[in-house]
Formats: sequence, C-alpha cells, structure tokens
Amino acid sequence: MHDQVVLVTENDEAIGLMPKLEAHEKGVLHRAFSVFIFNSKNEMLLQRRAFGKYHSEGLWSNTCCSHPLPGESAHDGALRRLGEEMGIQAELEFLYTFQYRADLENGLTENELDHVFLGVSDAVPVIDPAEASDYKYLTIAEIQADIAQNPHAYTEWFKICVPVIAREIGH
Repeated sequence: MHDQVVLVTENDEAIGLMPKLEAHEKGVLHRAFSVFIFNSKNEMLLQRRAFGKYHSEGLWSNTCCSHPLPGESAHDGALRRLGEEMGIQAELEFLYTFQYRADLENGLTENELDHVFLGVSDAVPVIDPAEASDYKYLTIAEIQADIAQNPHAYTEWFKICVPVIAREIGH
C-alpha cells in the first residue's frame, strides 16, 4: 500500500491505483499533498530531500510532501507524513489544490494534483534520514531571494507554491 499512489482525474476523482515509481515513469496524474509549516517567528520550515530519493534528491523543499495512501484523505496523509518525515504534529489548514507537470531527472515526470496545507509549530524537527537530510528556517523573503539566485537547488513544486504561499500569508 505504501508504494501505491491514487490516480485521479483533473477533478480529483479517484480512478485507480498504480505503483509510485511507475506513475512517475509514465507521468500519470495522481494525488499528492504539500505541507508548509511556519514557526512563531513567521519563518518557514524547509527540508532538504534525502540523497538517494528516487527523484529531486538533495533539493530543498517545503516542510513535507508525499502522497496519501489508498482510502486516506489528503489531510490525514499530510498529518501522517508530517509526523513520519519531520517528527512534528500540528493542526493543518487546507489552502488550495493545484495541478502541475514537471519533467525530472532519470526520465521521471511529476504529474500531480497537489493539496496544499499550512500549519504552525515551534517543535524541533526530528527528521527521518530516509526522507530528509537537513532542515532550516527561512522567511518568505529569504526563500524568494535564494530561489532567484539558486533555482536548481529547489524542487519544482516548491517553486510553484512559494508565490501563492507568500500571498496567502500576506507577504
């Protein structure tokens, strides 16, 4: 079950399951989520994806991102993975959903209907080294400046989300 993704229509209707790697090899639209955690200083918690991940290894990204399990809501999946990847529990607010397609290394393609959640926590992350190799806190302005200088250091979905997140939180 953990290596299956939920295939969806553009209206987020589940239409089947597929192994995660196969879905990325074929570029099939599937459900995903992205979590953005801010601390009380209004800094975003970023994670550096673990080296050895099947795509986007070593790139900086939002606090947590993954795929809900079959039968699991995007919200419940986001809560579960936030705990598994970063050792954090937080209330999550749904912000929006967007669809994107991006060609990645190794001939893989992201084609996701991504559910975006926002939360606040001052908990110290306890990262799962299989998922994340590092973490840091940055303000939205610092993130935007660094993406402008080093766009290849960040995941594709993160670069799409940052301007929307900045508007959502009033930056």
